[in-house]
Amino acid sequence: MSKIRTTQTSLTLPELSLVLLVGASSSGKSTFANRLFKPTEIISSDVCRGLISDDENNQAVTADAFELARFITAKRLKAGLLTVVDATNVQMEARKDWIALAREHNVPVVAIVMNMPDSVCFERNTGRTDRQVGKHVIINHLQLLRRSLKYLVKDGIRRVLQIDTPEIADSITSIIREKGASNKKEERGPFDIIGDVHGCYDELCELLEKLGYTVDKENAAIVAAPSTLRANGEIVHRKPVFVGDLVDRGPASPQVLRLVMNIVKNGQGLAVPGNHDAKLVKYLNGRDVQLRHGLEKTVEQLSTESDEFKAEVKAFIDDMTSHYVLDDGKLVVAHAGLRENMHGRSSGAVREFCLYGETTGEIDEFGLPVRYNWAQEYKGRTTVVYGHTPVPAAQWLNNTIDIDTGCVFGGSLTALRYPEKEIISVPAKEQYAVPSRPIGFKENNSLTPQQQADEVLDINDFMGKNYLMPRYGHTVTIREENSIAALEVMSRFGVNPKWMIYLPPTMSPAETSKLEGLLEHPAEGFRFYESQGVKQVICEEKHMGSRAVVIVCKDEGTAVKRFGVKGEGKGIVYTRTGRAFFNEEAIEQAFIDRVNNALIASGFYEKFDTDWVCLDAELMPWSAKAQSLLKYQYAATGAAASSALMDVVAALKQSVANGSPAQALHDMYATKLEQSHKFQTAYRQYCWPVNSLEDYKLAPFHILATEGKTYFDQTNEWHMNTIKDVCAEDTSILLATPYKVVNIGDAASEQAAIDWWTSLTAAGGEGMVIKPETFLTRNDKDIIQPAVKIRGSEYLRIIYGPEYDTPVNLERLRLRKLNQKRSLALREYALGLESLHLFTEQAPLQQVHKCVFGILALESEPIDPRL
Repeated sequence: MSKIRTTQTSLTLPELSLVLLVGASSSGKSTFANRLFKPTEIISSDVCRGLISDDENNQAVTADAFELARFITAKRLKAGLLTVVDATNVQMEARKDWIALAREHNVPVVAIVMNMPDSVCFERNTGRTDRQVGKHVIINHLQLLRRSLKYLVKDGIRRVLQIDTPEIADSITSIIREKGASNKKEERGPFDIIGDVHGCYDELCELLEKLGYTVDKENAAIVAAPSTLRANGEIVHRKPVFVGDLVDRGPASPQVLRLVMNIVKNGQGLAVPGNHDAKLVKYLNGRDVQLRHGLEKTVEQLSTESDEFKAEVKAFIDDMTSHYVLDDGKLVVAHAGLRENMHGRSSGAVREFCLYGETTGEIDEFGLPVRYNWAQEYKGRTTVVYGHTPVPAAQWLNNTIDIDTGCVFGGSLTALRYPEKEIISVPAKEQYAVPSRPIGFKENNSLTPQQQADEVLDINDFMGKNYLMPRYGHTVTIREENSIAALEVMSRFGVNPKWMIYLPPTMSPAETSKLEGLLEHPAEGFRFYESQGVKQVICEEKHMGSRAVVIVCKDEGTAVKRFGVKGEGKGIVYTRTGRAFFNEEAIEQAFIDRVNNALIASGFYEKFDTDWVCLDAELMPWSAKAQSLLKYQYAATGAAASSALMDVVAALKQSVANGSPAQALHDMYATKLEQSHKFQTAYRQYCWPVNSLEDYKLAPFHILATEGKTYFDQTNEWHMNTIKDVCAEDTSILLATPYKVVNIGDAASEQAAIDWWTSLTAAGGEGMVIKPETFLTRNDKDIIQPAVKIRGSEYLRIIYGPEYDTPVNLERLRLRKLNQKRSLALREYALGLESLHLFTEQAPLQQVHKCVFGILALESEPIDPRL
């Protein structure tokens, strides 16, 4: 217990803690708290009574009020926020409930005790105008408080701060928030995180040198660390971070300790303790521990060291922090890993988990405890790097990675370069110990741990209302009813979800044209991008086909290795709603082979250092995928209109010849007949028979992703030219899209593009797509529409019906609203970019699918599909 002195002007509290105000009624707790804490940090029992009953003095709702206070406090502690409980808290039972809640959330409890003289409490109570309590109540509170003082620490309160007079309370003018020992968020790296060393000094030195450090092996010190240039031009040095288990089993534990201690002491790196290190310090502290599991070797090796060195080792390990939170909370390093709700927390349970992980309580056939695989259920965005359990190779699982690759058992010593996420290893020079359980026992699956985990979707992550936060754009809200629709589509009609790493966004047209007879025109597209601050755009011919996502792997082994897909060939083609484009797998794989051969012939895989690619494309003919739409909607409409109208026009023509005043009526229906013929002509030119692979035409327009990389930073012209090289290798099925670059504001440049569009549409083409110069373009407000479509007048006849260009209909269509369509396009675009980023960063498929399913869910929003 710490009594606050009259000269003290501040109180020091852990930055994440549960603060209990303890004191009798009228002791000044609320006044003290309101002066020094944020209003949102204070949970007052009186305020909770008021929220429930509109009367802060209503003692009848006390139980409900404390239930509410506990609920709010729990939510704040879960979120990692300091919370102050403003209640009397003089009863042991009341404090126990708060202490238990703090333990649930692994935060320390601090008590600020307002131990005011009796006379002060009586006087303040008398002077209160809002509410008064009986004098006997205050006497009872004071008696309970003073009986409790000596038990507060025993109750589980880590720090007790006692204020005995109003003068001392008034002298406190600030609260100092003490950073937790594990909080090193300001340390942004870059780091080289090193797995369990276990006394393998030679291998450690070799690994450090391979990582670029200069090591003075004889003196156990790092002489120089490799440097890295940040994006802002700052030069920073890399730091090694050790995941613990520095000692035991290996040949040189004292030398490993000496090197790591020097690194930490000199501020060159960090280290967290392992369970073997913790056991060693128990031995050094004189505790009765069994000399086995390699500790006997360490003790023997230390026997030749000085008492001074052993004292330094003891102090070093004793002072170690259970885990570190680094890089603004993006990285956690702990020996045995750490659940998300324990990150940055401080408790015995947290330290225990960091050292030993979690076991099921069972014993395996080797007499060892069966470990609970916490990483299997981890869903955090924070990367967790750990060791403890030796594995044959370091592999990612749900944004966590075990880098203990069993060096001491004859495996290798591994480091993870962060943020690069590159794995560097050196082999063990020999096998120094035999593991009780063979490393990798029963692990003979060809799929990675992550791919095995991706086999099952946790439906709870996709049900209900969801908020997705892509790195571009704003938060995207997915409504529950839309989520249900997306799950229905995916579960019944979708391709193997392991292929589905991306869905393309919808596309909005430009503003409606005011030119006679036209609904859309390139000039409106140019003006739109000019309003967004874009100086140059690219106009691409718009193909009338089906939007397709094409994933191609160089071989089937890549499909297994990177996508976790077995027995489904080298790739897939699927639609923008996640359905297979081809109904027959043999045709699909023959098509994929043709694309793959073109990629190989063009040197694409070597150029981009990859063995797979994801392409955004248009696949033609339209009739290949839209057969039922053509047959039952367009063809039926055209045939019925032509057949009926020909008879009507013939009859009206005869009526006019007979002298009836039906000329106007004849002309109207003759126009309708002409429009129906134009309608038939419009859709027929997008259809042709498909009898072989050569009858398909694939027009890629974006290289979306390859191994470890996306291409959103490239210009659209770069995409066109790069794809053109691939298309040149198989012109029978691959089509390079014609395009023109336009300088916005240059009348001649714009007019040339308009003339091109006019010629394309006059020849029966669909129109063109206008895109900003760069795939991903932003202004000072938001990301910009990635494309707007400018469709020709005859193509729009298919969309809006044969008679859409009748003046009265055209005027009505000019009133169409685009805001919702544009909003939808931007939201889907942002989620699509995010899904590709996550996949190339090797995030769990569950995270990728949140974005992909989000796009599919947004597609069920009630927006005019003709736009």
